[in-house]
Amino acid sequence: MHSGKGTMGGTVGNGHCALSEEVPVGYKQTEVGVIPRDWSVFSIGELFDYLSTANNSRADLDNTGVIAYVHYGDIHTRFHHFIDFSRDNLPCLSACKRVKATRLRDGDLIVADASEDEDGVGKSVEIRNLGEAEAVSGLHTLLLRSKDQRVHDGYRGYLLEKAPAKIQLRRLVTGLKVFGISKQALRNVRVPLPSPVEQHAIAEALSDVDGLFAALEALIVKKRAVKQAAMQQLLTGKIRLPGFSGEWERKRLGDLGSFSKGRGIKREDVSGAGLPCIRYGELYTRYKDYILNPVSRISPSVALEALPIKKGDLLFAGSGETAEEIGICAAYLGEEPAYAGGDIITLTPSGQNPIYLGHLMNHPTVATQKTRMAQGNAVVHISAGNLAQVKIDIPPLAEQTTIAEILSDIDTEIVALERRRDKTRAVKQGMMQQLLTGRVRLVQPTYTTEDIVC
Repeated sequence: MHSGKGTMGGTVGNGHCALSEEVPVGYKQTEVGVIPRDWSVFSIGELFDYLSTANNSRADLDNTGVIAYVHYGDIHTRFHHFIDFSRDNLPCLSACKRVKATRLRDGDLIVADASEDEDGVGKSVEIRNLGEAEAVSGLHTLLLRSKDQRVHDGYRGYLLEKAPAKIQLRRLVTGLKVFGISKQALRNVRVPLPSPVEQHAIAEALSDVDGLFAALEALIVKKRAVKQAAMQQLLTGKIRLPGFSGEWERKRLGDLGSFSKGRGIKREDVSGAGLPCIRYGELYTRYKDYILNPVSRISPSVALEALPIKKGDLLFAGSGETAEEIGICAAYLGEEPAYAGGDIITLTPSGQNPIYLGHLMNHPTVATQKTRMAQGNAVVHISAGNLAQVKIDIPPLAEQTTIAEILSDIDTEIVALERRRDKTRAVKQGMMQQLLTGRVRLVQPTYTTEDIVC
């Protein structure tokens, strides 16, 4: 690797020295910032042609056809830099839909021209490993195809990720609630470009990290599937662990302990400091089966009006958007006393394992009962009285604890993999910051001594 050291006067468009700013040796000042002297600057319009796209909505994607459809929403949420048809599953258009849009090829760059936030406009993906598949780019996307090989395969997906491009995109975005960019505006975006040899080296380095990231993602999915299978067998008694036998006991949740209703804690009361608390919405978005470290905090004065909870309590969401989700549950396992806000129903069980119960409360055998008891349409509710009537088959405490330990061990493995995945993502971001700006070079710079003398 090579990195620039030392400083010199920068150059402007006519090649003269810019005395007002110092630039590292071997680099130059351009309209897109400081870049290596042997890099060039091109506009998107100079590098790519625009091709036709489809305009189908999600409603047209029923997977009865064979034409894969790249939806702009998936670019925002599912894919990063590339869509790899050898591993990524895309929705397909209805067989009854006729599509006149250009069929995709490997190396095509698809740009999202609309987003709910400014930063999302211009998010792009490069197509790879298309094989025999037939695919089109959809509504609110722009399909770009290289005019020549100035942009290397595998590098196009990173082209608009560079800081100079992102800064220009933000300036060109229009809109208030939904933001967008026009074809002409994108044509004028200028990007720095290394030689094809260096592009290839950068793409390979980043691809290696992508490979590790994908492998970790696949392993996480596999571990989650293992846990789901274990829960299905162990929480229903279909498989009994060695050393345990005998019938399980049928009980109602009301038989396990007492219910309470959360109170207080408005959104504006929550901060990053103070006493730990849980709000009902976090049961849907933040936690899964149990809570070790609450993410939200409240002041002592707000806590005086809230419901205190302790380790081992079960927390149910008392309201939600759908009957299927109502009553989602997490066991509180934190050592600190905490507080539950409104629309949370708590159960303080006696003589039971809270980790076991936290998993069981979200199992389909329990969830279907909660769904039947849900009330309301636009906002769905469930009461403590209804929750108390939910029936469960429950083993003795020793068997509960053993099952909970197995599920917790799997969770520990998943968390460790997720941390490795997140570190890998951070490593890639750091590499992109250095490699895509030329701050770190993977190939020997091609400038000469004369090039760096002003």
